[in-house]
Amino acid sequence: MFLQRAKSMYFVDGILINSFFELESNAIKALEQKGYGKVSFFPVGPITQIGSSNNDDVADEFECLKWLKKQPQNSVLYVSFGSGGTLSQRQINELAFGLELSGQRFIWVLRAPSDSVSAAYLEATNEDPLNFLPKGFVERTKEKGLILSSWAPQVEILKQNSVGGFLSHCGWNSILESIQVGVPIVAWPLFAEQAMNAVMLSEDLEVAIRLKYEDDEIVEKEKIAKVIKCVMEGEEGKGMRERMKSLKDSAANALKDDGSSIQTLAHLASQWNLGK
Repeated sequence: MFLQRAKSMYFVDGILINSFFELESNAIKALEQKGYGKVSFFPVGPITQIGSSNNDDVADEFECLKWLKKQPQNSVLYVSFGSGGTLSQRQINELAFGLELSGQRFIWVLRAPSDSVSAAYLEATNEDPLNFLPKGFVERTKEKGLILSSWAPQVEILKQNSVGGFLSHCGWNSILESIQVGVPIVAWPLFAEQAMNAVMLSEDLEVAIRLKYEDDEIVEKEKIAKVIKCVMEGEEGKGMRERMKSLKDSAANALKDDGSSIQTLAHLASQWNLGK
């Protein structure tokens, strides 16, 4: 199936990409080089739900947003592994202890454990995720932490001024949403293209620090705490935040009337018009 899809790309006129030139300029330039036949590439993003809802109305609906509004600026780490990512029971324990050890404020979107990193895509569970946390964790962190079961209004959470970091699986939607609000990332890829995205964020753009598994495929609490503290209050984290703010401006500019993505979309429309 993958081979068939790859071959079929030679028979299309163009491919629309949910990205923008300033984010992936080298990759886009490489794709535009000769040798790819008639295929054209059109970065027309970022296309996300950022700005699609009224922040005040949503804040009245969700208690987590009310809680965030009471926290100091850039003080809260948002922890989420997307709509499908899951951790093992042992890894949930290490992450919980790492968050506690870091001493940072946090919001954690927690799912029941699974040994399959993509289990939430494949199976539903009625089990309460809070039952799988280390004993006493919720009580010990109640002044600084908030646990949400399975789902959270991610876009609205990331918009809050109190959110200063995002521990993410590095799914593409989450990356774009984080860029559009200027929040640096603790990269924890799980599956699919997420590891590649994490490399781009950490090594190329330098707006993330990547957490890597040890030999026994566990990220230990000490490393988790160290990286979280680095992003939230360290000098390296400050530099990441500044670079992310620059990307935020580039993302906004790409969607202005004279921006790169709007110009690309206009060029595509003119090609369609000529093809009538």
